[in-house]
Amino acid sequence: GSEIPASTMMDVLLMKDFKLVINEIAYVVQCPTTEKASRKHTTEMENLCSLVHRLFAVLHLEEAHKEVEHRLLVRIDHLQAQLQPLEQVKARIEACAEASTSRLLWAGLALLSTQGGVLAWLTWWVFSWDLMEPVTCFLSFTNSMVFFAYFIVTRQNYTYPTARRRQFLHVFHKKSWHQRFDVEQYNKLKDELAK
Repeated sequence: GSEIPASTMMDVLLMKDFKLVINEIAYVVQCPTTEKASRKHTTEMENLCSLVHRLFAVLHLEEAHKEVEHRLLVRIDHLQAQLQPLEQVKARIEACAEASTSRLLWAGLALLSTQGGVLAWLTWWVFSWDLMEPVTCFLSFTNSMVFFAYFIVTRQNYTYPTARRRQFLHVFHKKSWHQRFDVEQYNKLKDELAK
């Protein structure tokens, strides 16, 4: 009434009589009476089994390595063939994202330079420092509020490298979506190739 797994050893199976049912036909199996193996004999058999297993592993290890290496090389070639067109599309998108981010940074520099120039012009040629001092104070406070708002929205401190990286990724993912470039599939293929 119970199934016998393939891993069951024959000496364990033949310890007592049993009924074997195959295709609804019952066979009575009577086990021969044997003496219990001595501890020394059991140890010798285990050592012999271990030795045979190690010899088999050593003799067939090189073939197994070659087979695994061949399978891996075929898989690597397949992954590289899938990645090649994706790499070209990604390079174009990265170039566009880099150019867009660079333009934004230069525009920010131009805006800050213009602000500084206008403040200098107003301070030394139009008004006096006494009048412009509160204006610059409020501008500094406004800039601080903008940077604090950036922190609240992004949960990152406003540093130029992090802001640049964030802008780059924003433009990259936007352009990827427009060009139907699947970033998740690309990352999955790259991870699989790395493994």
